[in-house]
Amino acid sequence: MKKGVVVFTSFAFLLAFSIPAVAQPSSKAVETKVIDNFDNVGSQDYQVPGKTVNSTETLNWTWNVQASHYIDSDKGFPKMNYFDGQPNSLKLFNKEGDAPKVLGVQTSFLRKGENWFEVYPEVDGKPYEIPFVGTVTQIDFWVWGANYLYFIDILIRDADGRVYTLPAGNLAFNGWRNLIVSVPSYIRQHSRLRSGPTALTFVGFRVRTDPDEYVDNFNIFFDQLKFSTNALSDVFDGYELKNVDFGDSDSEGSTKSSGSSSSEGEAK
Repeated sequence: MKKGVVVFTSFAFLLAFSIPAVAQPSSKAVETKVIDNFDNVGSQDYQVPGKTVNSTETLNWTWNVQASHYIDSDKGFPKMNYFDGQPNSLKLFNKEGDAPKVLGVQTSFLRKGENWFEVYPEVDGKPYEIPFVGTVTQIDFWVWGANYLYFIDILIRDADGRVYTLPAGNLAFNGWRNLIVSVPSYIRQHSRLRSGPTALTFVGFRVRTDPDEYVDNFNIFFDQLKFSTNALSDVFDGYELKNVDFGDSDSEGSTKSSGSSSSEGEAK
């Protein structure tokens, strides 16, 4: 009896491993998407899913900066501009004709303390939040530090409308560094409601000064903002019906339906 059980178990084991891999498709499709490489000012051509099946929407934006109360605004701070350049590690991916740029910000505060400034996208002069695609696992970007003890955070908004601050580390280093921030699993990235926000959104960067650090003549540069995501996480059987258009309530179909019901009632 025991011998028969062993033979059957061995056969089942071999059968499981003989099934072709295509019979067990993975539900994950992890990919990396670039939000902005800062090369094309106001023309990023960032692609997100459209409102209808198999459609896409192209998004573009510009960047702006705002700072806390003690910024030296009389001298024009904070200042923002684009400059030629990029981290050495990214030069390998350049194509012929590329003109890589980086986004730079310069600040100077009037006194030490809990100062901060935010770098954020905007459209038509108003703050704009960039939607992520799929379920995001991490966000990373390149930043140039001036070896000041400042701290940098990423601001994101979840599908319930709450803004979260994700610490990305400090800027006490010289030159370029790639900072990677994991997105916690407790942050809701997709609303369970049809009327809710459709995706997690990028709000901006926030840089905070250490209360004892110098606050004059600070420079920072950004490049290659991107994220890793499971792009198929929000695709389900029948998802194409989520945003279906029912048309006007007084459409021809509705009129005919109500008319025939009325006629049937009169006939009875």
